[in-house]
Amino acid sequence: MRKPGHRTAPCNTQDAVGRVPGSHLLLSAVTSVIFLPPLIFLPPLVQPIFAGNAGLPAVVGATTDQAQGDSKDGPHPDIVRWKESVPGCTFSRDEDGKYSYGLWMGDIGVVVAVDARELQLLRHRIEPVLAVLLTLHYRGNANLDATANGITLEFVKHFEVVQPALDPDSYSQKIQADADAMDDETRRAIRKHPEEKQVRIAGLQEYEKSANELIEFLNSKSLRTVHLDRATPDASGWVFFSTDNKWIGSWKPQEEFVLHVRLGEKTFEFPFKLPPAPGELLLRKRP
Repeated sequence: MRKPGHRTAPCNTQDAVGRVPGSHLLLSAVTSVIFLPPLIFLPPLVQPIFAGNAGLPAVVGATTDQAQGDSKDGPHPDIVRWKESVPGCTFSRDEDGKYSYGLWMGDIGVVVAVDARELQLLRHRIEPVLAVLLTLHYRGNANLDATANGITLEFVKHFEVVQPALDPDSYSQKIQADADAMDDETRRAIRKHPEEKQVRIAGLQEYEKSANELIEFLNSKSLRTVHLDRATPDASGWVFFSTDNKWIGSWKPQEEFVLHVRLGEKTFEFPFKLPPAPGELLLRKRP
């Protein structure tokens, strides 16, 4: 059974804002300080933007024959698909706890990094969003425009639902509106049950703290529209996808995704699994 209007991922390759009180700087409290014990892992989504995947992929120069998508009707020259062991495609398990997938085609390089614990972390955020760190490289003599509007994530094991990247500004406004609604609801509850005032206020303060940190992170670390050229050849930022969808059920022991990144006239596709191997656990190294 498929959801009406879904799009199927291309076939495999050939052989080759914030008004919330109590401002904070990072998103760490959303996932580690408030919800997760901070003894084993570093806070998620708080790594330096270029940590673990700032460099160019080790192998460059993949040809269209080596890394392009094809279908029953023949090759799609506008689709470039990551495939393990193909020239121009790289994979690494990084010390900062991320899986990194790199792909080069001509003058364009894309590195996708996903936290090894992402499916566990998103359960503890105030919003059920999945985060991906994207790094773009351009080595051409012209220019290249990149925007989050051209990025989608396919949930392969959930009826192949495709979710667009969240607009960071609109998403921040939603978080602020939810925080305002939480404040109003708390005030009403206290009027009806004054004996619960202390508990209600504590819960509100915790929620506002998490909301403010998420807004701060969205404003400072999200991937924005960028213009790449010889003067500015690189860009990096986080991209978020909502998992709040009736077609997306409970998580499987191993999930499969396809990230679609539209750049110029080509779409870069990154099929990946979490974890890459069933039962695999990737730990961050302490600094």
